[in-house]
Amino acid sequence: MRFESLICIALGILWLPGCAAYQFGTDHLYPANIRTIYVPVAQNQTARHQLGPQLTEAVIDEIQRRTPFIVVDHAGADSVLQCTIGSEGKVVLTEASSDDPRALDTAIAVSANWTGRGGMPLFTNAITKQNPNEPTVFTQSARFVPEAGQSVGAANREAIKKLAQRIVSQMENRW
Repeated sequence: MRFESLICIALGILWLPGCAAYQFGTDHLYPANIRTIYVPVAQNQTARHQLGPQLTEAVIDEIQRRTPFIVVDHAGADSVLQCTIGSEGKVVLTEASSDDPRALDTAIAVSANWTGRGGMPLFTNAITKQNPNEPTVFTQSARFVPEAGQSVGAANREAIKKLAQRIVSQMENRW
C-alpha cells in the first residue's frame, strides 16, 4: 500500500508543473498587450443606412460582454476595429401561387480589420486569409416570413447580432 501511495504522490508532483501556465477566466483568450479598443461607426455601402450604427452598437455590446477590452471613443486606443458593410440583399426561398414571396433570406457581408498601434494586424485567427493586412470578410444570413408578420428589418437585426458575435469571436487568440 505504501508503494502505491508514493507512486501517486510522485505522479501528482510531476503533473503540477504542467498546469502552472493554465489561467482561469477569459483574459488569456485575447492579446495581452491590448487593453483598449476604438470602434468607429461602421461604414455602410448599402442603401439601408441604419445598418452601420446597428452593427457598431452590436459589436461594442459584444466586446464589453465577452472580452477584457475597454471600449474608448478615440483613435488613441491600443487597437482599432474598423468594419465596412459591403452588401445586403434578399433571396426569395418560396413563393405563393400569386408569386408573392413567402419565405426569404436576407444576407449581409461585412469586412472587418482589427489593428494595433502602428497598423499591426490583430486578426490572427483567420485561417483562409493569405495576407494579414487584408480585412477579414464575414457573411451572415437570416430567414424571415412576411406572411407571419416578420420583416426584413428584424431579420437584418438578427444577422447583425450574429455578425457581431462572429467578429468578436475572431478576436480570440488561436490555441
